[in-house]
Amino acid sequence: MAALPLEGIRVLDLSNFLAAPMAAMFLADFGAEVVKIERPGGGDEMRLWGNNKNGVGLYYKVINRNKKSVTLDLRTPFGRDAALRLARDADVVLENYRPGTLEKWGLGYDALSAANPGLVLVRVSGFGQTGPKSHRPGFGTLAEAYSGFAHINGEANGPPLLPGFGLADSTTGLMAAFLSMVALKGREANGGRGQVVDLAIYEPLFMLLGPQVINFDQLGLVQQRNGSRLPFTAPRNTYRTRDGRWVSMAGSAQSIFVRVLAALEVPRLVDDPRFADNRARLVNAVALDVELQKAFERFDLDEILQRFDAAGGAVAPVNDVEQFISDPHIQARGNITTVEDAELGGPVRMQNVVGNLSATPGAVRWAGPRLGEHNREILIERLGLDADAVRAAGIELT
Repeated sequence: MAALPLEGIRVLDLSNFLAAPMAAMFLADFGAEVVKIERPGGGDEMRLWGNNKNGVGLYYKVINRNKKSVTLDLRTPFGRDAALRLARDADVVLENYRPGTLEKWGLGYDALSAANPGLVLVRVSGFGQTGPKSHRPGFGTLAEAYSGFAHINGEANGPPLLPGFGLADSTTGLMAAFLSMVALKGREANGGRGQVVDLAIYEPLFMLLGPQVINFDQLGLVQQRNGSRLPFTAPRNTYRTRDGRWVSMAGSAQSIFVRVLAALEVPRLVDDPRFADNRARLVNAVALDVELQKAFERFDLDEILQRFDAAGGAVAPVNDVEQFISDPHIQARGNITTVEDAELGGPVRMQNVVGNLSATPGAVRWAGPRLGEHNREILIERLGLDADAVRAAGIELT
C-alpha cells in the first residue's frame, strides 16, 4: 500500500454521534492516527443508532472506521489526566460537547494548549461558542431548520421537509475536516502555536444554500419551496419513464437543452417562445415540465439513457442503494470497498474513501472498532499507565 498522506498526524477524537466523528473519519481515511475516546460501558451512543446486526451498530462501523477506540470517563481525574497525556502528542483534538463542558472537566483550550502549545482544538457545536444561543443544545435536525434549508425543501403546497439523512451533520463533518487541515497549516504562520476552530453545525449548510443572501439583499427575494425545481435554472426536475422508473434531468445550458429535446424527439419545443432561453424557461417552468413528462413517459429507462448518451444530453437514473452499488461505473470507480470485521463475522461493504489521489490515496483499513479495543495499546503500551490503576478506573483491558 502506498504511503498515506496524513501519516504522522495524530488526532484525539473526544466527540460522539455524527458531525465531529465524521470529520475524524475523513482525516483517518487519509492516514491520520485517530484515537477515539468513548465512555466506559456504553461508548459513543452512535453504537445504538439505526440498524444493527446481532447488536452491533452498523452506521458506527462506517463513521468510526480507521480509528482506535479507548474508553475513558473524562469527568474523572483519571480520565482527564489520561486525555491530557494523549493531547501532548496530538496535532488535533475534536470535540462536540455543549460550550463550557470541556472547561468544566478541566479540558478546555487553556489546559490543552498548556500541555501542547501546537495543538489545534476543533470545537463543533449547535450554535457555536459565542452568541446569545451558544448555550443551547444543537443537533443536525435543528440546524437543517435554523439554516433555512427546510424552508426551501418540499413541494410548494406542502410542509417544509427535513432531509432523509444527516445532511447538516455531514456537511459539518466535511467542513471540520477541512478546517482542521487549514488550522494545521496555519501553525506555520502562527509561530508553531495551535488555535481554536469554532464551528456551528448550521454554518456549513447555510453557506451551501446558494445565492439567497445576495438575492434578498439586492432584490428583496425570499426563496420558497418549489419541489425539485430551482429558482435559477430550468428545466431541472425528476421525470417518470414508461416502465415506472425515475430520472433526474437538467438542461440549463442552451446547447444541453437542445440536445435533451432531440433525445426526446420533441424538437418543436426549441422554437416555442416560452422556452427560448433560460430566463423564459424559468417563467414557464411548470408548462415545460408538463411537456417533458409527456415526452419521457414514451420511453423505458434504458432507452432514455441510450438516447441521452447518443445525443449528449444530461440525465441520470434515480437510484436506490442496491441499484447504485451494482452499477458498472460505480464498481469501476471503486466507490464501494470491502473490509473484514470480526464483530460482524466477515466482510463488510461500505462507501470508499472520497476522492482518488494518484500518488498517496487514502484507504479504509478497518471498520469501526470494538468498544475499548485499543485500551491496552494506547493506555498501557503508549502512555505507560499502570494496568491495575486502569482497571480500578473501570476500564477493561483486552
